[in-house]
Amino acid sequence: MAATSSTATTHFIVGSTSRLHTTRTTKFFQNGVVLTQKKTLSLIRRRSASIPPTAVLPFDLSPPPIDHDLLETVKSEGAKISEEGIVETFGNDGEALDAADNGVAVVDLSHFGRIRVSGDDRIQFLHNQSTANFEILREGQGCDTVFVTPTARTIDIAHAWIMKNAVILVVSPLTCSSITEMLNKYVFFADKVEIQDITKQTCLFVVVGPKSNQVMRDLNLGDLVGEAYGTHWHYSVNGMPITVGVGNVISEEGFSLLMSPAAAGSVWETLLSQGAVPMGSNAWEKLRIIKGRPAPGKELTNEFNVLEAGLWNSISLDKGCYKGQETISRLITYDGLKQRLWGICLSAPAEPGSPIIVDGKKVGKLTSYTLGTKESDHFGLGYIKRKDALGGDTVTVGDNIVGTVVEVPFLARQSPPLLSKSSSS
Repeated sequence: MAATSSTATTHFIVGSTSRLHTTRTTKFFQNGVVLTQKKTLSLIRRRSASIPPTAVLPFDLSPPPIDHDLLETVKSEGAKISEEGIVETFGNDGEALDAADNGVAVVDLSHFGRIRVSGDDRIQFLHNQSTANFEILREGQGCDTVFVTPTARTIDIAHAWIMKNAVILVVSPLTCSSITEMLNKYVFFADKVEIQDITKQTCLFVVVGPKSNQVMRDLNLGDLVGEAYGTHWHYSVNGMPITVGVGNVISEEGFSLLMSPAAAGSVWETLLSQGAVPMGSNAWEKLRIIKGRPAPGKELTNEFNVLEAGLWNSISLDKGCYKGQETISRLITYDGLKQRLWGICLSAPAEPGSPIIVDGKKVGKLTSYTLGTKESDHFGLGYIKRKDALGGDTVTVGDNIVGTVVEVPFLARQSPPLLSKSSSS
């Protein structure tokens, strides 16, 4: 199947409706040959003035330093902001979670880490330093990859975009500095690789919910709808670069938007004007747990390996040597997985770190907990020994909290290789 990469000029401008004609150049990659096809798109734009199209700017340029325009914008909408500049809540957590399930929500994840890896050897370098097969990817594509220790213990999941002159990695705010330092440690003198933390020079929004596709269509970005996870194209917002990609850090559905801080305020307001409900980081953490996305310091630690975390879709089983590869191969070959990550519906609040017990025996540990979408609902994530519990089984968490083991969306979409019948749990 041919891979595609594309750029276009577009405008996110709210106002009266007018028609704008733009030209998109689409590159088709097939068997190493680049074919170029130009097609004219007649697009409906919401505009306040007649502004001519500008040349597209790929997001490989260094944007201006971050300013406070976005924070001032969200403050005016009732946002509570932490001392670190993280938008914690808009006072609407229940509404925002409902929108993520039934409508559309937008989240400012600018506190998440963004790492730019450039240089002629960047693809081979990341191929050797993480679990995904970067050598099969082309410009405009993307993937999830996992950074692991030499013994395959998990450090973090990174969402990667393959751009013309660089690879952009989105990682947890907890691990950005350590991953940047680790990658720089493995850049040797002859390597043509440069590692740059661009977190403070960029902003990142994610759009989640079943009506995300309609929002993209209304913004004349409908050509991204239905594209493969990680596909991303470059656009221009009032002459400033923005990259829009399919999927986000907790789901293959929805979209991610990477932009200059100078464009962030207008993009945020435009998304709200299209009906997106603003979501703060508190609700986002609740959504992460409910969806089952492992996080560093909780599910992703030195205590658990990448296969126990269930991150199968981020692992190449047939590429060459890379950090942690020998351990991963042995675990698969000899069926060495002793535990796996599950969702747990709980009868009451529970403390992360609490033991999970079956028949009076400790069989695992709770790693995350949150109130559900209703006050009476309680939900957690935890590792359980494979031989001791399956989906639907009842466990005890802590002293006397009853839990039901359930599958969660993020882990349910993972595709492990076929295991033996004795270990298929």
